Amino acid sequence: KHLLPKALKEHGVDSSIRLDHKSLEMIIESYTRESGVRGLEKMLAKIVRSQAVCLAMGKKINNKFDSAHISQILGLIKYNKEMYENNQFFGVSIGLAWTPVGGDILFIESSMSSGKGKLTITGNLGKVMRESAILALEYLKFKSTKYSIDKAIFDQNDFHIHVPEGAIPKDGPSAGITMLSALASLITHKKIRKSLALTGEITLRGKVLPVGGIKEKILAAHRAGIKHVVLSKDNEKDIREIKDVYMRGLRFHYVSKMEEVLDIVLLKH
Repeated sequence: KHLLPKALKEHGVDSSIRLDHKSLEMIIESYTRESGVRGLEKMLAKIVRSQAVCLAMGKKINNKFDSAHISQILGLIKYNKEMYENNQFFGVSIGLAWTPVGGDILFIESSMSSGKGKLTITGNLGKVMRESAILALEYLKFKSTKYSIDKAIFDQNDFHIHVPEGAIPKDGPSAGITMLSALASLITHKKIRKSLALTGEITLRGKVLPVGGIKEKILAAHRAGIKHVVLSKDNEKDIREIKDVYMRGLRFHYVSKMEEVLDIVLLKH
């Protein structure tokens, strides 16, 4: 209603150029990633300029702005929409992260190999996030009897946690229960429930604490096709402040203890 008419006027092109909702959605998701609209305004101006050049050269304007035509004008896609994939592997969980440009989903992968109990953490992670991984592993050692885990596993294996997209710095405590779920799935050899994402801080006492950026994280979950979200009981008040339209299809699981997390996320078989 505002940005496109403005671009048309500034470049001397009439309103014959039409961008439907599908085209605009592609531009927003594939070429812009910011909290404002400056980047979107630049992309729209670039599209209008390409049509202005056609007019100036007496060429026919192509008003069919499908994905191929948009890519021809704007170039290769800059950002891929991170869609949820059915979890077919042990030791892989999905977290919800806050970034300066909105929420995003975060994949956490874990593996183990013969060793002496060493924990390696990779993926451009900050100090707080590394501490969360250590806490998660220590909790599983402490609760090994409850989850029928042979304690020898912790002494005879090395553990590796990796968070992809190493070029992007990541930090904060909100991946605590996500790391816990990934390690628990790996060690118990139980898969994590499909279409599920987590966010919450963990403590050495086995508590799950609230985290920030809930609105942005829920929007990210909704966009990615997530169906279940696990978060701290103390974040329930933040969920109530979000409009219902953004929560359609989402089921929330509120937890206070780390053992409640594992009861929800780990499949029985």
